[in-house]
Amino acid sequence: MPDNIIPAAEAKPLDFIRQIIAEDLASGKHQKIVTRFPPEPNGFLHIGHAKSICLNFGAALENNGCCHMRFDDTNPSKEESAYVESIKRDVQWLGFGWGDHLYYASDYFDQLYDFALQLINLGKAYVCDLSAEEIRSHRGTLTEPGIESPYRNRTREENLTLFQGMKNGDFAEGSRVLRARIDMGSPNLNMRDPVIYRILKVAHHRTGDKWCIYPMYDYTHCLSDAIEGITHSLCTLEFEDHRPLYDWCLDTLETPCHPRQIEFARLNLTYTVMSKRKILQMVQGGHVEGWDDPRMLTISGIRRRGYPPCAIRSFCADIGIGKKESWIDMSVLENAVRDELNNTAPRVMAVLKPLKVIIDNYPLAQEEELTAQNHPQKPEMGSRAISFSREIYIEREDFLEDPPKKFFRLGPGREVRLRYGYFIRCVSVDKDPATEEILAIHCTYDPQTRGGSAPDGRKVKGTIHWVSAPRAVSCQVRLYDRLFLTENPDADKGVDFKEHLNPESLTILDNCMLEPSLAEALPGDHFQFERNGYFCADLVTSRPGAPVFNRTVTLKDSWVNQDKS
Repeated sequence: MPDNIIPAAEAKPLDFIRQIIAEDLASGKHQKIVTRFPPEPNGFLHIGHAKSICLNFGAALENNGCCHMRFDDTNPSKEESAYVESIKRDVQWLGFGWGDHLYYASDYFDQLYDFALQLINLGKAYVCDLSAEEIRSHRGTLTEPGIESPYRNRTREENLTLFQGMKNGDFAEGSRVLRARIDMGSPNLNMRDPVIYRILKVAHHRTGDKWCIYPMYDYTHCLSDAIEGITHSLCTLEFEDHRPLYDWCLDTLETPCHPRQIEFARLNLTYTVMSKRKILQMVQGGHVEGWDDPRMLTISGIRRRGYPPCAIRSFCADIGIGKKESWIDMSVLENAVRDELNNTAPRVMAVLKPLKVIIDNYPLAQEEELTAQNHPQKPEMGSRAISFSREIYIEREDFLEDPPKKFFRLGPGREVRLRYGYFIRCVSVDKDPATEEILAIHCTYDPQTRGGSAPDGRKVKGTIHWVSAPRAVSCQVRLYDRLFLTENPDADKGVDFKEHLNPESLTILDNCMLEPSLAEALPGDHFQFERNGYFCADLVTSRPGAPVFNRTVTLKDSWVNQDKS
């Protein structure tokens, strides 16, 4: 297992699922806890899956049990090996491992077929010739019972023959299905003779062309759990109505192991969408640059943006596990990221929108080294040397030609402190005569103020960051913001959710000026750009000597005072 796996000591007070597990262990019902994380390999995982990953792996580890990694790969028309590999990568990045317990529902296709034969022999399954549309129309409503299929009373022998023909590829797709024979009058629509096998003449990414019939998810999932000896099958609330079918399959087949399905509330996060289908729409429609676009809350996206895995685990622990659907504000996730990076990210200086400053009274060819702390609260993180010279860059927004009264940065005749450096005072401005654009500002410095204090005791109200112009590293910086402008892009069903996309969710800044130490930043390295936010070197486009930085999160919540209506 990975070295950075979440230790049991970090476990929070018991939620209702962990209480059930504790009671089952205390009573002797189970000697060992076995959970599973069962994604379908039909897309990339997102932040909602992270909650399930942390619960399933975490609850098992906290009780010296194990969690199986199982791919429910029963729909080859939508599944790919690339998705399998991305999901494995995501789970491991979050800090969890499965050891020898890697499984696929396709491992059990032969057993699942045999179980289906048992159901037919028991009179509990039949081959139905109704079309998908006809099955839906026969299903009934919440207030009206369903209509029995005219094929419901086929003989055992006929069903066995037809099901064998389905397996052999004798029939066209959509012409026949195998349905469980339960109760068309059940108040639970999932129990009204659900389809458990369909004909699908598509090659499978693992079994190839061996099968042309594939089991349905609800049928597969419970039996896979039983085959693997799962003790607690943890899933989100939308599966609560499916639990009777889960139990019916296991009870009818009298499987030796009968896992307990327990439902919990899924993660609902503001300013995003959690639907794989809608995420796919954004990817295929070119609204984002791919599944790993740093604006996306896919796990690959937040990894590329620079969210640390321990921050995701802390976030999942803090929001807890409950039975009632609720919404979590995006700021809770962002604050978890800030808290982690505030402790671990070294501080550096980077000027994102540079304005040149010429210090007229500084010796023309002189350079000197100043000492900067890598983390003001953590001396153990050490210090670094930064170069100071006659020409430096400051942020363009740190200078105003006609500053208001409470502007405490640089302006004509005003004095500020350079971080780790000297006091400087603006004396003149160079402008483009045609456009009036400010090209550079001229300042003088006080050589007695090295380190940021004046011997005469005079004070300045503003401290700004800077980078030495001769030593600066030019690079691209990408400022990422929330992908949607509204808290719930899905709230109005009459409006396409994509209408709420934030047109300023990505701002690309070229020719940013950074400390020379950042030139060799490795992909994934984190930093706090002082006064600008937390950034990381992009995992895809960054190279040593040619970094590209993504803003992971701002220093403060810039959305806190915005209108959220």
